[in-house]
Amino acid sequence: MQTVVSGGVRLAVFEEGPADAPTVLLVHGYPDTHQVWDDVAAALSGRFHVVRYDVRGAGQSDAPRSTAAYQLSQLKDDLFAVITKLSPDRPVHIVAHDWGSIQAWEAVTEPGAHERIASFTSISGPCLDHVAYWARRNRSPKHLRKVLAQQLRSWYIAAFHVPIVPELLWRTVIARRWPSFLSRVEGVPPRPGHPAPTMSSDAARGVSLYRANFRHRFTKPRERYTQVPVQVIVPTRDRYVTPAVTEGLERWVPRLWRRRLHAGHWSTLLREGTQVARMVTELIDHLDGAPEPRGLRRARTETPPLVVVTGAGSGIGRATAQAFAATGAEVVVCDLDEDAARATGGHAYQVDVSDEAAMRKFADEVIAQHGVPDIVVNNAGVGHAGSFLDTTTEEWQRVLDVNLWGVIHGCQVFGQAMAERGEGGHIVNVASAAAYLPLKSLAAYSTSKAAVLALSDCLRAEVSGRGIGVSAICPGFVATNITRTTTFSGVDAAEQERRRAGATKLYRRRNFGPEKVAAEILRAVATGKATVPVTAEAKAGLVLSRISPAALRAAARHT
Repeated sequence: MQTVVSGGVRLAVFEEGPADAPTVLLVHGYPDTHQVWDDVAAALSGRFHVVRYDVRGAGQSDAPRSTAAYQLSQLKDDLFAVITKLSPDRPVHIVAHDWGSIQAWEAVTEPGAHERIASFTSISGPCLDHVAYWARRNRSPKHLRKVLAQQLRSWYIAAFHVPIVPELLWRTVIARRWPSFLSRVEGVPPRPGHPAPTMSSDAARGVSLYRANFRHRFTKPRERYTQVPVQVIVPTRDRYVTPAVTEGLERWVPRLWRRRLHAGHWSTLLREGTQVARMVTELIDHLDGAPEPRGLRRARTETPPLVVVTGAGSGIGRATAQAFAATGAEVVVCDLDEDAARATGGHAYQVDVSDEAAMRKFADEVIAQHGVPDIVVNNAGVGHAGSFLDTTTEEWQRVLDVNLWGVIHGCQVFGQAMAERGEGGHIVNVASAAAYLPLKSLAAYSTSKAAVLALSDCLRAEVSGRGIGVSAICPGFVATNITRTTTFSGVDAAEQERRRAGATKLYRRRNFGPEKVAAEILRAVATGKATVPVTAEAKAGLVLSRISPAALRAAARHT
């Protein structure tokens, strides 16, 4: 810790990491202190010189007495004073949250700021002047609804202009209950150092931030441009700042990246700090000359999604991969038959989905070469027919290894990467109508697909909070080559071939092609639908399974 003096106010400044590395300056918001950045600082300090400070009136810094001392012009001078003291000869990268971001915008939009600020990552704190212009931008009903939605979320701003009451509540009630509020509303468990022991007095004094700035800035906004590269991280579950306030930023910021993070206002830092650090590092590295990663490129332009499809050498997998490619998506396909995968198109790999090590290697290669996928379709599967008593252990093993474990492996290796990225995604697991239609002739197959359906429900419950959707696709009779590779229990080779030919003929007569299933998969990704029965018999079976399971059990005795 050291002290920086700005306008007669002593600011407590903390630094860590190699002093000769690029400087990253972290600016906290209200009612926090520099400790809210602990996770982010820990993730960045291995590569960067990390500086953070308690803003005036908070933590170990001095607290001015007058409301005027909290004007943005004063806060901007504080920020530049810290930059001058800690990085006098090299521009810094600023990362700011909430009110820290509001005051950082004040500095970033100063003329010549690009000479002292190399980049700015803003989280949940817009420029007040930009917001004022945004609110006045047009009078269409759609825009007015957005403005009203933001005003409703910002109810506390008006409340903080009431004399005495906010300060009294912070000192007597709110600060004491803040940990339980964060836990209940933001999902942030209690942790040492947060909130800071000075919170009650910090928050009471910090009310002056609102009183000193909002009325003036919203009645007389200024045109504030910047040449500083800006990355805006938009927490999708922020209860106080809507994504709409970032609309139109391109007018003021020519070099802009707008990224989503599936987190709340405070959980962005207190739970997803490593993701924030990753996004900051990606921007800094790119500005230093590294290739623009997919995440940044997507934040800047309408980058097509990256889609991974397993079992894409034929049938539903091939039709799905080609359907996504037709929309402009970048497609990665894999199949046990590499030649068939290459014939499908896209980036082709030979992979046995039942082999965990092979799937992990596949995922590592995809992520290294193309990035974390936005959509994963776990489609690979095999067919098998036979009663339970006739099905051998080896046959059970084969069916479960591919149909169930293949899906588990795909969900694990790619789902974990999606969750760690924090920017959402979608997982599609191809199950079957056999998942909910009990058939004594499909014991192993139905069991494997029922497990996929249950797995999808469990996974959806777990990852929905991270913005990852999960859909289970349940086709019925679809004309694919699965009938030509289906195995049958308890029959000789000649009978097996006869049954395969019969099944193939039946499915062709049904005349429901894989391209129709592919269309439903694309629709499921677009709508986020959980369970998707595809064919007429699949839809009827799902309804019957919910209305009268007993009827299905009775029918199973004859199938």
